Amino acid sequence: MRVTIEINGQTVSEEVEDRTLLVHFVRDVAGLTATNVGCDTTSCGACTVLVDGESVKSCTMLAAQADGHRVTTLEGLAGGEDGQEHPLRTAFKERHGLQCGFCTPGMIMAAASLLEENPKPTREQVREGIEGNFCRCTGYQNIVDAVIDASGQEVGQ
Repeated sequence: MRVTIEINGQTVSEEVEDRTLLVHFVRDVAGLTATNVGCDTTSCGACTVLVDGESVKSCTMLAAQADGHRVTTLEGLAGGEDGQEHPLRTAFKERHGLQCGFCTPGMIMAAASLLEENPKPTREQVREGIEGNFCRCTGYQNIVDAVIDASGQEVGQ
């Protein structure tokens, strides 16, 4: 079947098997490898992307389900028209919200969705907003700090 998806502002159209997962379309067809394949069961969140602005675990969504929709990956948050890096990417680096980096793309995409819905979340709301994303390295404190920082709030403790 032919699937056409707008990914990070670019139209990508390809013939794929009807069972092709969105994560494989993003990585293998579009060549955008920041989206990671982790567990294939929605447990880890490493594959999180935005579909029409909503956080989605792309390892359990078919590419056909995204046909005609807009997908944003971590690469799509690389920089705006003004050339400035996205605040979440900057905050994750400055607040040490990553260690091995495997979960980072999914965490940032989940956080981007959260901040779109709630621009000034509390620390508890951040924890709830990223609860579907698993990190084996950081203990989450610095991730929460990074999201609070990216929201323009004082990090504090």
